[in-house]
Formats: sequence, structure tokens, C-alpha cells
Amino acid sequence: MANTAKESSFGAANSQFAPVGVLEPGLVLDGFHLNERLHQGGMANLWSVTRLTPQAGEDFPLIMKVPRIKGGEDPATIVGFETEQMLMPALKGPHVPKFVARGDWTRQAYIVMERIDGASLRPRFDEAPLPLSEVVEIGIKVALALQDLHLQHVVHLDIKPSNIMFRPDGAAVLVDFGLSRHDHLPDLLEEEFSLPMGTGPYMSPEQVQFVRNDPRSDLFALGVMLYHLATGERPFGQPSSVRGLRRRLYVEPVPPRAIDPDLPPWFQEIVLHCLEVKAERRYQSAAQLALDLQHPEGVPLTKRSEKLSGSGILKRLKRWFFALGAEPAAQVSVAAHLARSPIIMAAVDIQHATPALLEKLCETVRRIVQAEPGARLACVSVMKTQRIGMDELTDKEGKSVHVKQLIGLKHWARPISRALELGDGRLTFHVLEAPDAAAAILEFAAKSGCDHIVMGARRASALRRYLGSVSAQVVTQAPCSVTVVREAARST
Repeated sequence: MANTAKESSFGAANSQFAPVGVLEPGLVLDGFHLNERLHQGGMANLWSVTRLTPQAGEDFPLIMKVPRIKGGEDPATIVGFETEQMLMPALKGPHVPKFVARGDWTRQAYIVMERIDGASLRPRFDEAPLPLSEVVEIGIKVALALQDLHLQHVVHLDIKPSNIMFRPDGAAVLVDFGLSRHDHLPDLLEEEFSLPMGTGPYMSPEQVQFVRNDPRSDLFALGVMLYHLATGERPFGQPSSVRGLRRRLYVEPVPPRAIDPDLPPWFQEIVLHCLEVKAERRYQSAAQLALDLQHPEGVPLTKRSEKLSGSGILKRLKRWFFALGAEPAAQVSVAAHLARSPIIMAAVDIQHATPALLEKLCETVRRIVQAEPGARLACVSVMKTQRIGMDELTDKEGKSVHVKQLIGLKHWARPISRALELGDGRLTFHVLEAPDAAAAILEFAAKSGCDHIVMGARRASALRRYLGSVSAQVVTQAPCSVTVVREAARST
């Protein structure tokens, strides 16, 4: 009888839509057995659950999220849970929990999803400042997760330490999509409310102005976290009012290096680039941010890297005046925004390609980048190393082979840079050391979120057909579009 009393009304025809009532361990709700309550939050409770009849492919632990509805709560809490119920089934990939089921509000609202074991990022902030290497590693992982989310037409809009977890393999997992917006789904929060939505310390200026569809808002929040992890301080404090939130429209944060002079200029450049008031002056995609964090030696330093104090009184007053009448920019879809800021990778074989092929590749890359005004060009060359044994790191003249190849790569790109006046971090150079050129190119493209690879291919030969060319391997395995530029055939 005790077990029967704990059964939900799932199987009773005359009470199929009756409310479930108080949740407690041992209850079976819609085929899910509640094991224990893992967390009791202000907006929701988390339960460890087991499905009585597991589904195919459901070989992972489950967690049930149940909203706390007692009456008198902030209506945004309820609408936010509705938003999460609607949005989560549309999400896929390693950077979000796997969606399993959802419950109807007429009986018991809930979301069952994959349980991500381990703590959130939140405890690490109590130990800030952290070593720079760890801060950068966290930044790369979160940026890659954000890029994957944005490619699924979603802006998270509540990126903060407690909403970031990590899988055993280190991949960042984003959770809690109650404030998120999907290009192809109704925005219930925008339709029903007219107040800024987000968490005070991490909200972007455009969120304060009620703009909810800009993926660069998530990059602002990540910039806030990087700042805090590296310095131990929040760049904008912890405001609790709209007036306090609006200060970030005209008050610049104290530069990180003014707090910790040991932080390198490139790190301050990256963080302040994320924290620009105007979204168009920030990184234009999470992939571009991840690329700079992975290759800081290629980060172009601007006045941001040199600053040692925040904005002065006159500049602050000027920004305050313009912020009074500032109107949010016209809204576009997440997909449309990302399409404006692709990463184009030019894979250049500096050592072996003929001058004719290098010239043709340069012209092709120039045309492609010219057609994408917001594109970033990453010029990549692979310095082949031996799988076994020692490599010669200098040439016959005693000069570094790596540096020599980097200089050659920059020389190759000079006509592109001059013709298109690429600046503000839109042109970077990378010499990769690897025994397998194709694998190195593919790995760089995947890690950097490249949208388009442009590379040259030398004339075919019997040996190349037998071994398989680098370009053929890249074309067949690349996660993005590939353009192969071929050398013109010799006339006979």
C-alpha cells in the first residue's frame, strides 16, 4: 500500500491530469522514480531520477528539474521555465545536457535531462585570482561551447559561473536556458515583460537596453568571468537596480593590469575587447575569441592593452549623456549575425608551393575575404616534424626554421593586408608544428571554429595519388567548406 500511495496518477483514467502534489523520494512520476533531492534552489529543485523503462541509447544518469511554484512568485520564473521546456528539445551536442522528457503544467511541470556529474564553475571563483593558464583554459572551453550554442540559433543570455559545468573529457556544458532566446521559437520573455533579464554582474549593455538576440552578449559575460578569475574582482560590481546596471553603458572597468601588473598585455587586450560597451567593437563571434585565447602570440595589441586606469570624468560624462538617449540597434537573427563574422583559414604551404600557386592562392583568398566585410583571416602554415627522432630547429645559417616560416607567411599575406586594410585583429598568423599536415590543418579548423578553409594543391603525380594529397584529406574530413586552388596545368 505504501508504494501504491506514492504512485502518480499516470495510469488512472479518471485522474490523468490531476496535480501530483508534494514530491518526495520514492514517488514515481510519469515513469520516473525520484531517488533523492540533490539541490533546492530559489527557482527550482533538482532530483536524481531513474526511468523505470529505460529508452534505447539512454545509458547516462538522469536529473529532473522541477520549478518551485508556491504562489506569489515572480511570473518571470514561471515563463522562464516554460521557455526552457520549449527550447531544450531543440538543443544537441556535447555542450548541453541531453534532453529526455518534460512534464505538463496541468499535472507537474518538469524537465528530465542528462545529469552532468561534478561541480559547476562557481566554486573556482571563490579561489580567484587563479593562475593565468587555468583562466585561459576555462575561457577557451566556454568560448567553444558558446560557439556551438550560437550555431544552433540560440543566445544563452545568462552566462555565469553557476551555469557552466564540465564533462570528464573537459568539455564545457552550458545549463539553465530559462532566459535564453532561439531564433526559430517564440520569445516568451520578450512578449510578456519589459525589464532587463539576466544576472547583474554579467549582463551586457544591450541586455540592459532590452536587446535579447545578440550572441555578443554572451561574449560580454564571458569577458566578465575572465576578468574576475584573473583579478579576483568583478569589473562592474554587483548591481541590484536598473540604475546600477546602466552604469556599464558609460563607466569603464578598471583595466586588469592596474589590479595585477603581472598580467600580460595580450590578456588585457582580449578581456577589454570582450567588455566593449558597443557590441560591434567586441569580438564578433565566440570562435574568434577562442582563436585569440588559443594563440595569444598572434593577438594584435591596441590601446586597450596599455590602459592602466578607467575612463576619466569628462569621458564618463560624455558617455552618460549619449547613453541617456541611446536606442538599441536593429535586431537580427543569431544566424545572420554569425554569417557576418566568419573565420576564414588560409592554409599556405610556404616551403613547397610554387610561386605561381602562392600568387593564385593569395588572389583567391583576397576575393573571398573582400566578400565578407566582417571576416577574420587566419593564415596557417604547417612546419612538418618527424614522428620519431629529433628535428632540425635551425637552418644551415643557424636561423630558426619556425620564425623563417612565420616571416614567409606574413610576406605571402602582405598583398591581402594592403588591399583590404585588415586591422583590429582581423588578420592572424599561425605556424603549426606537426608530422601530419592534413591532421594539423583539420585540428586547427575544428578548434578555432573555422567556417571556410582555402588551400592550394600542387599538380598531381603518381606518388601523390598513391599516398593521398593533403588537400584531398582536408576536403573529405573538414568540418566546414573548403576551397582548393589548383596550379594551372603546364602547356605542352
